[in-house]
Amino acid sequence: MLSNNKIKLPPVIFGTSCLGNIYQVIPYETKLAIVQNYIKNVPGIPLFDSAGKYGAGLALESLGKCLKELNVHPDEVIISNKLAWYQTALTTPEPTFEKGIWKDINHDAVQKISYAGIIECFEQGNELLGEYKSQMASIHDPDEYLATAKNQQEEDKLYNDILDAYKALHQLKLQGKVSSIGVGSKQWRVIERISKDIELDWVMIANSLTLHDHPQELIAFIAQLQQKEIAVINSAVFNGGFLIGSELYNYQEVDKTTEEGKALYQWRCAFFELCSQFDIQPAEACFNFGFNIPGVMSVALSTTKPEKVKLNIEMATKNVPDAFWHAMVEKKLIERSVLSIFLKY
Repeated sequence: MLSNNKIKLPPVIFGTSCLGNIYQVIPYETKLAIVQNYIKNVPGIPLFDSAGKYGAGLALESLGKCLKELNVHPDEVIISNKLAWYQTALTTPEPTFEKGIWKDINHDAVQKISYAGIIECFEQGNELLGEYKSQMASIHDPDEYLATAKNQQEEDKLYNDILDAYKALHQLKLQGKVSSIGVGSKQWRVIERISKDIELDWVMIANSLTLHDHPQELIAFIAQLQQKEIAVINSAVFNGGFLIGSELYNYQEVDKTTEEGKALYQWRCAFFELCSQFDIQPAEACFNFGFNIPGVMSVALSTTKPEKVKLNIEMATKNVPDAFWHAMVEKKLIERSVLSIFLKY
């Protein structure tokens, strides 16, 4: 387990979106094997990152069911629940939120970001988990919530909703119902904004701190968080899968006919060639970079394949030679100034 004075985390956190049938239906037996393999191979206490939004609560239900069948004691597991979506009855042919994303689910979900709404989401999340409880809590995708605003006045109101939601989380912490409070967002500037108004224990940064995309301002912000002993969890280190072979960059299809699209494919082609030359898997290089930025304590990963769980965890101890990073600099795939943060030149 990695730790600062505020929180302890394993090097690899398991993201449970697959347990909610994201993009495809996953048989229960496969879900059970995934959970079992993570518990078996992760060093320290296993930590699962889940959310009411994942399959409209299906991920939470599946996780609780798997843990019970595996005879995991509630004190031997940590569950992080990202709060904002509340499970409701399915009254339409398909769920009304994130259409086409979640497959074969039997419920719908509505967004509830307010003091009372977050309490409701927290209590329902624990009910869905059955015999288990979430010890870590956060507001789910506040950046997406703010992005719905049509003007500044509306954004101010939505931001106040988020602040009220955090008042609820702090009350839960005071009551001893959760041990730590965090925030997760794809837009790191929203995390920065919230961190100025809310006392946080940890943050989860998604899509923003990767081998391909790592703004200097973000790295400086993470250094500030480290000084405040706020743990950083790095998520989506493959830019939605593109850096390891997918056609989606941050979950959007890349248009090869545009200059931006051509540049992305050219970067990836050169990156893959270097990985092959050094006998390194692209995922290993991506993980190594995202994990070794000072201040990052854990990387959140997910997979639909049980056999990949152990390999994912082993990436935390995989050695990537300095010569590979030197080559990345020489090929202009990464700037020397960024790389020197965790390598000495």
